[in-house]
Amino acid sequence: MTATTLPAPTAPGRPGPDGAAGRPAGRTAGRTAWGGTTVLLLGAAYCLLPVVWVVIASTKSAGELFSTFTLAPSTHLWDNITALSDYRGGLFWRWMLNTALYAGVGGVLSVLVSAMAGYGLAKYSFRGKTATFNVILAGVLMPAVVLAIPQYLLLAKVGMTNTYWAVLLPSIISPYGIYLSRIYAAAAVPDDVIEAARTDGAGEGRIFFRLAVPMMMPGLVTVFLFQFVAIWNNFMLPYIMLGNDKLFPLTVGLSGLLNQGATQPAMYTSVITGALLSIIPLVALFLTLQRFWQVDLAAGAVKA
Repeated sequence: MTATTLPAPTAPGRPGPDGAAGRPAGRTAGRTAWGGTTVLLLGAAYCLLPVVWVVIASTKSAGELFSTFTLAPSTHLWDNITALSDYRGGLFWRWMLNTALYAGVGGVLSVLVSAMAGYGLAKYSFRGKTATFNVILAGVLMPAVVLAIPQYLLLAKVGMTNTYWAVLLPSIISPYGIYLSRIYAAAAVPDDVIEAARTDGAGEGRIFFRLAVPMMMPGLVTVFLFQFVAIWNNFMLPYIMLGNDKLFPLTVGLSGLLNQGATQPAMYTSVITGALLSIIPLVALFLTLQRFWQVDLAAGAVKA
């Protein structure tokens, strides 16, 4: 019989015969996992603490807001919502509807324009394609606040300031949305599928809406969410464009209430309650549309 020689045991922390460390891999992996989890928990606490403060502060009365412990809740949430709803005949809910209109319609139109532009840049060859894409990239780096005054001057020339169009039209074009759509179209829409559809006699419009758009849907949902949140939180553009408070979005309307709070302390509770109500649609939207990301991740795992 031939004797089998076993390798000598390796002390923890010392390299083995093959040069690998003798330290158990599970200990290092566990330490890395705990470190990453700790960082994520700290980041989550940093992001969620202001939200928790808003939720708690909205339950307090005007007197309790400045006299009680910061994280001690109270029982005046419904009273604050009622007072906010009664302000000038329910003007707050008019602001909420205006914001939903600006963000919803602007987000959908922006997705349509971004999808068409991104698909064209990804799947067509034409003169000036590279230069066009570089201009779009430059637009991504341009802060929106820099464009607010030129946009106001342009719309003032055609008499569209102080109207819904003054906020909707500048929101349709999103350089970042076009960039994301171009990247996603290049990766998600195979050229073979497009050529097969053309061979079968399908027109370019039908190929785009029946084939490309469903394949690009997870990326387009991302574009919609980014643009929706950007319009929902936009302050500078409507602040410059609008003068009628019945056209204000939430950001401008609540800012006006905050300025009034300098002489009327009770308005601070209304502003905080309005801020709480304003984030509920965003949370609901993310929870509703997150399944598109999950489907895309699962499909990518299957393809890999």
